[in-house]
Amino acid sequence: MAGRVDGKVAFITGAARGQGRSHAVRLAEEGADIIAVDLCAEVETTDYAGATPDDLAETVAMVEKVGRRIVAAEADVRDTESLRAALDRGVAELGRLDIVVANAGILSNGPSHELTEQTWGEMIDINLSGVWRTCKVAIPHLVATGDGGSVILVSSVAGLRSYSGVSHYVSAKHGVVGLMKTLAQELAPHRVRVNTVNPTQVDTPMIQNESMYHLFCPDIPNPTREDFGKASSDTILLPIDWVESIDVSNAVLFLASEEARYITGVALPIDAGALVL
Repeated sequence: MAGRVDGKVAFITGAARGQGRSHAVRLAEEGADIIAVDLCAEVETTDYAGATPDDLAETVAMVEKVGRRIVAAEADVRDTESLRAALDRGVAELGRLDIVVANAGILSNGPSHELTEQTWGEMIDINLSGVWRTCKVAIPHLVATGDGGSVILVSSVAGLRSYSGVSHYVSAKHGVVGLMKTLAQELAPHRVRVNTVNPTQVDTPMIQNESMYHLFCPDIPNPTREDFGKASSDTILLPIDWVESIDVSNAVLFLASEEARYITGVALPIDAGALVL
């Protein structure tokens, strides 16, 4: 039985771990070959460890385990040429490009007026401009394939509402939604659909760290994962602490598949009701 994206090729940024790895494996399970990139290094303005080459190698092994091909490379979404080189190599080996998942992103926090120029700039450069660069290098390949495609930009509920303490993140993620809407207009003549997924808190290293625990639990001297879970659940309508990467990956798969063939220009929340609180 053919998978839902059988024979397609997907380009995924930030694929070494977390949501990006989950997206790669889920699409592979449904028949896609994968072009995977990740920085695999620390980002100076974040308070959690970056992904590693070993993490990316594990993603490769997981995709190959389900029987699909994968071309992986270390590349920085702040560097257009490294992205282009990685993608071009992947397309040359796998033959085409059908799906783009612009997933790479970071998270840091602080009051707006206390953010450093570097912290603000790095956030915008990775979380917004990096998404634009990903699309910039991918669009010519999507158009050249000639039979449409799907671009999924990973935004956030913070792309649809505000949160205190993360103004740079909120600004970047709102920008991703705006970019999506314009790209949907520009690429419609080529039958390339463009949408965002907008998750609430996802159980990945990006939120499971002391910095985020303190942001959500400012009155607790040494907050734990459990303390954070209680505070996080207060921001979500359903009785859960956070969503899992697979929940976002299933939405990515839907938007990439023919089941969503007439869905474009949409911001899709995977938020367990957070936006209606």
